[in-house]
Order: sequence, then C-alpha cells, then structure tokens
Amino acid sequence: MTDQQVADTLAANLGVNYQLVTNHGANEGLKCQELQAEWASCDLINLTLTNNGPAVDSKDWKIYFHSVRMILEVQNEQFKVTHVTGDLHTLEPTDKFEGFAEGESVVIPYIGEYWKLFETDYMPRSYVVAGDSTPETIVSTDHEDPSAYTNPIEGDNWKRTPADNNVLATAQSRFEKNSDVDLLAKEEVAGTIIPTPLSTKLTGGKVSLANGISIENKALPTSMLEAATTRMASFGIDTNGDYPVKLYLDPSRFSQENKVSGAYLLDVRDGVTTVVGYDYQGAFYGLQSLMSLMGTGAEQTIPTLKVSDAPRFDYRGVMVDVGRNFHSKEAILRTLDQMAAFKMNKFHFHLSDDEGWRVEIPGLPELTEIGSQRCHDLSETTCLLPQLGSGPTSDNFGSGYYSTEDYLEILHYAKARGIEVIPELDMPAHSRAAVISMEARYKRLAEAGDMAAAEQYRLTDPQDTSNVTTVQFYDKYSFINPCMDSSLNFVDKVITEIAAMHKQAGMPLNTWHYGADEAKNIKLGAGFQDVNSDEKVAWKGDLDLSAQDKPFAQSPMCQKLLENGEVEDFAHLVGYFGLRVSEIAASKGVANFQAWNDGLKYLKGDADQFASENVRVNHWDVLYWGGGTAAYDWAAKGYDMIASNPDYLYMDMPYEVDPKERGYYWATRATDTRKMFGFAPENLPQNAETSVDRDGNGFVSKGNADASIYGMSAQLWSETVRTDEQYEYMVFPRVIAAAQRAWHEGEWENEYKVGVEYSQQTQLVDKEALTAEWQRFANTLGQRELAKLDAAGVNYRVPVPGAKVEAGVLHMNISMPGLVLQYSTDGGENWTNYDAKAKPAVSGDVQIRAISANGQRFSRVTSL
Repeated sequence: MTDQQVADTLAANLGVNYQLVTNHGANEGLKCQELQAEWASCDLINLTLTNNGPAVDSKDWKIYFHSVRMILEVQNEQFKVTHVTGDLHTLEPTDKFEGFAEGESVVIPYIGEYWKLFETDYMPRSYVVAGDSTPETIVSTDHEDPSAYTNPIEGDNWKRTPADNNVLATAQSRFEKNSDVDLLAKEEVAGTIIPTPLSTKLTGGKVSLANGISIENKALPTSMLEAATTRMASFGIDTNGDYPVKLYLDPSRFSQENKVSGAYLLDVRDGVTTVVGYDYQGAFYGLQSLMSLMGTGAEQTIPTLKVSDAPRFDYRGVMVDVGRNFHSKEAILRTLDQMAAFKMNKFHFHLSDDEGWRVEIPGLPELTEIGSQRCHDLSETTCLLPQLGSGPTSDNFGSGYYSTEDYLEILHYAKARGIEVIPELDMPAHSRAAVISMEARYKRLAEAGDMAAAEQYRLTDPQDTSNVTTVQFYDKYSFINPCMDSSLNFVDKVITEIAAMHKQAGMPLNTWHYGADEAKNIKLGAGFQDVNSDEKVAWKGDLDLSAQDKPFAQSPMCQKLLENGEVEDFAHLVGYFGLRVSEIAASKGVANFQAWNDGLKYLKGDADQFASENVRVNHWDVLYWGGGTAAYDWAAKGYDMIASNPDYLYMDMPYEVDPKERGYYWATRATDTRKMFGFAPENLPQNAETSVDRDGNGFVSKGNADASIYGMSAQLWSETVRTDEQYEYMVFPRVIAAAQRAWHEGEWENEYKVGVEYSQQTQLVDKEALTAEWQRFANTLGQRELAKLDAAGVNYRVPVPGAKVEAGVLHMNISMPGLVLQYSTDGGENWTNYDAKAKPAVSGDVQIRAISANGQRFSRVTSL
C-alpha cells in the first residue's frame, strides 16, 4: 500500500471504542502518584481498535486524537502515545507492532490523569496520517454523539471518588426531585411576568389581542421598536391591529429608589395598555413584559394588571466563549434576542482563546487567516493545530470568525435591544491563537527583510525558555509576554480597531475586558510534590519541581523588569500588564476596565490604581472553595464585583448528574435551571444552605467584608460545545433563570450580613418560599415561555422527565409542568401521551420522554 492507501484504509475501516475500566485508579492500585498525576488521581481506559477492512502491516502511520486528560502510560507495548499540544495527542506503532489483521481487534489500555465522568470527555474526529499522506478522519469517530465510539459509563464509575455523595440522575431520582412542583392552572400563571417585577397587581379583567395591537410610540428609537414588534410577530401578534398600546417617557412618575435605567410602569386595561419608561430602555422593557404575558398562536388573551418595575442590578450579563469553538453569527443574534426578552443588558463576548481568534482586525490579517482556522498543519503557518474534536479540516465549528461586517451587524443588533457588547480578547494567558498568528506575521515580514515591521507586534520573547504547562496543556506560546513593548503595540492596535467598529456602529466602546485568567503553570500547583521530597503525602503526584518554571521566569526581558524593580516577582506580571492595558484603554476613552478576578489578585492596593474610571471583576471563585468570602474582599477594594461563580452560573457544566449529559464538571457535577434559579447572588454564603459541593457534600460559608455585589453574569465556555445546536441546548432555558436572579430579588433571599454563617445544618433560608417561587416560574416556562423559544428557533434543552411504577401504575412528572410527557412499552416503536388521571398500567421495560412545546423535539429517552 502507498502511504495514502494506508491512511485511507485505516480511516475508512478502523472501529474505535473507548471503555472506562475505572475512574478510581489510586484506590485500585494504579501508580497514579509515580505517573505524575495531579492529586495522585488517575483512571484506566481500554481503547479498542477493530480493523473492519483489509490487513494493514505498515508501521508508518499516526492516529491524531483529542484527549482532554493527559495520558500518563500506555499498557500495550505495540503502541505509544505522544502529547502534541493542548488536547491533541498521537497514537503510533512501536517496533513491536504486529499489524492489523483483517477483522482483528486490539485493546490498548492506557492510564489518564484524573477521571472521565461524562461521555463528552471523549472527543470526536480522530484522524490518520501515514507518511506524507493527506490526513483522513476516522469515520467511526466522525460523530457528535459520543455513544458512537464509547461504551456507557457503568457501575460506580459515575462517581469522582468512591466516597462521592452525589445522587445519580435516574427516572426515580428525577421523579422525587420534581415531586414538589405541581401543574398550576393556566389562570394561575396568566399574570406571571419573567423576570418577576417589583410589583404586580392583577385587576381582574382580560384583554383579547386576537385582532392585533397598534403601538403609539413616543419613547423608543425606531430600531428598538422594530426589535420588539419583530418578536411579537413571531408569537402570531399582528402589530398593525386594533388594540392600542401607548409608549412614552416620564421620569417624574418614578419614586426616587426606582429612578434607574430600565425602570418602567405597565398598565394593561380593557381599552388600552400604557407603558411608561423612566428612559427608553425602560419603555423597551415594559414592552417585553407585555410580551411575557402573551402566548403563541391564535389564542391571545392576557389579564389586566398594573406593574411597577426596576432592575436589581445594573450589570445583567451573559458571556459566550467563541474561542474554543466558534458559534455562528445567527446563533449570537438569537441569543441577543432572548437576552433582550428577559432584560439582560451586557453581552460579554469572549472572542479569543488558545484555540481561536474570532474577530477580524484590519491590518493584522494573520489573526483570522491563521488564528481563526484549525487544521492539520504541524508548522502552524496556515492554521492552528486541531483541538477539542475539530479534526484535521477547517469545515466545522472549530474554525470561523466574524468579519468586520459581521461584528458591526452584531453591534447594531445588540444596540437595538439595549445590550452593551463587551469584547474580551483574553491576555496574557489563553492567547496562543494570537501568539502563533503574530509569529507567522513575524516570519513573513522577516523573510521580506522588514525587521522593524516584523518586530512591531511580536508577542513572545524568542529567548524565553520557560518550561510551563497551562490548564489546557499548552506551553509558553499560550502567553503574550507582558514585558515587551511590542505586546503593548499589539494591544493598542487591537483596541483601536475594535473601538473604531463600535464607533461606526453607534455603540461607543464602553468596556474593555482584559481576560487575565489562569496565567500559571499547573505543574507548580498544590496537587504536586517534589519527587525528591522527604515528606511526601499519598495524595499528590510526584514531579521534579526544579524543572518547572513560572510563566516568563526564563524570559530575559521579564528578568530585566524584575532586576529594575519595576515588578516585584513573576506572579505580579499579569497584574502589571493589566495596569498598562488599562492605560491604553483609558486613552481611547474606554470608561470601564474588566477582568477575571484571579488575574488581578497579586496587585497590591485597591481598584483606584488603574487608569480606568471603573474596574470590574468577574468573580469566578467556587463558593465551596472560599468564594463566598473572597467576593466581598474584592468589592471592599473598590472593584465592581460581578458574581460569575462557576458552581452556579457556568452553563458549560452539565444539567444533571448523568454521564449522558454534556459538559465540564470541575466546579460542580450539575447545574440545572432550578439550581440557577435558587442562586442568591447578593448573599453568597446563603447558597451553602441550599446546595452542595461537587461531591454532593455540604459546606460552610460566611462573609467577612462589609461590601456589596455590583452585578451578575452567566457564562458559557465552549470546550465541549461544538455546534450551534449544542450551544443553545446548554444555554437555554437555564439562562432565563439567571435573568430572573439578575433582575429580581426573591422573597427567600436573606440580606447579606458580615459573619453570618450558612451550611446544610442552618435553617435561615425560607425554603417554602423558594419552592413556591420556583413552582410559578417553572410552570410559566413549561406553559408559555418555552413555546416562545420554539417560535424563535432556539434549540433549548427539553427536560428529561421523572417516573416511577407503583402497583403496576406509571407515574410521571417533569421539572417544567406544561410540557407533554410520553411513554413506550415496546422499545420506542410507539409512544403514548401520559395522562395521570388515566392511571396507565405498565409492565416490563418502560421508556419515557418529554416533548418540546411545539412538538418537534424530544428530551433524552430514559428507561425505568
């Protein structure tokens, strides 16, 4: 066979299957500590390769595959695994390889770091390269459903450790969890507005909108009115109809405490609806509240009522990561529609990361020509190497970017919905896409002899020999060097061009997000100990710590800064760079400087040391690891503190403790819509009474600084989220719960008080009030709001129902009452709508599912 024939044959015929043997390697005698596993934790996987085609004897081939866990040892002498970069590894034959006989299956056991608790840990699109062949994707792995190439996670392997106290999501456990949520009568939720207003008074009447509405607008810019009427039209409302709706502004109508942007008054009467805005944003929100009362389809009757409302937080945010995997402009626009519908006003746009740069910057074409593309190019001069299941080609969401025209369209769209776009170009860490792109630019210009231009935007010190491993397993090229003037030139250029686009769109750049997170060497973390230490513990990995460096420690340019006394030590470089970036941003008229809190933690002093008018931090400390205390410390230093806690507000975490769910889980094993709804953002310690840590255990939390929370943001990171459908599944509907908490303070939320301690043992939270509020919210979603997501074309997650069989009778329920439930007793061939009153008798294997509000999509099917 030629090299290409070998690659083609293996790609077409090689069956790939992963089977988890154990997640508890240290407990079962694996040498996790000796293999340098962090926290001495490792798992064992059986990788089986089955040759379903003709025999292959060649040894000149490699399988490139994606693993989000570092592979520590291969237990088959015929093969070896090599880490390339990030999650990309190679599997290749050794001299002892005996070939793949026709029909042969070969098992390759390997030990990986940590554990694999969800099937989405296994990434798709492994590919083969033989000699100089064109890379070919292995067909058996070219699937978004990991069950195509993995076996189910069985036994206790869904547990992180044998002592894991989480509750596995089953039909029975879901039924028990949903048992306190009853189906409310349609009339009971007719007057419910999401997010909940400050005051709602039902006045006993009804209004039919069957003949449409007619809007008299004296408040809104044309673009905002068009945004609102377009949404109404999607519900089936004729906006050239009969019923009058009047919009106007009158700040004098508002009490002193409600004189804030976004406040409104809504008065629905039999003959007319009036919306009074404190400002045009308030008038827009008043229209959204009117739409919240509407249904979809021909029947359009709403109750008469009076509403007085104002937002809880000025900052009500959603962050979307398009760096790890790209999400289309259309998906972003749909997200902005829903943010506006639920009164969220800050779109935090994470536009770059190690795995991709996603916005066009005039004058720096390499950022998108190379940095936005992923493909198999070992030189990385035409694209970045594949990551996170993107495979060898660029024809998927691993690649992509927004042109200047796309970005302008997003800005215009957001402006018409009262949403500020906050761009984040992450630095100095998580910057590999930028660094590699600027290295390609350097090479191009250096070869042309223009060294001044080549050096202008270079981002890495060529003499830096630092041995560093980042959180996603990249090396020093993950970092923009903060000690180089050319790095600041790059920042100045990028901010200038982004600001120009914002100005052109009529949305001045008001906030610059610096990023700043995770600028560290994970090998110097607390999960490792020196291999030569005399005082070892069993629960840390052994490592030669003398061979590890802090970022930039071996950069002569950074060493010079330390020698001159400009920076105290290498850990302070990230904050030092942030101060200089804030100077650039302020010089462009950008009022707010924003960052993830860990990037500023080594700075001494308060927020006033920055050049910006205001400095905001997205606080992403996990609450059960001290985040409930640390947040208030930041606020006390003068930072605008935005609650962004991953154990409650990260939408890349799984919805439930079920290996079939999608997501990362380092912060929590599950965050469903109900958990996000029950988050108390202003009294962070309170959450210790109503939720558990990632192992299902209680924890203790109390605040120690007298300070307040500025805002709240829900985050979607995209490591496991490759398609628009997956993206919307992860975001919706739980982001609506985040909108509820950012706008409305629940009656069950206690006032934050310094020193008050909360835990699973305290009884300080009114849980009956919390359940009652959730029941109304969940019914409104199930009976009304999910249908609007259908009308908007949003691929939201349909909740998996709960069920049990008692005395031969099937009982079913769901977390969002109002959705249709179905069951099957013949393996899914036929489905019957569940009717609790009918008391259906069942026997044998029973499958269950729920249906989307429009009847077009289904939840996962589970069995009893």
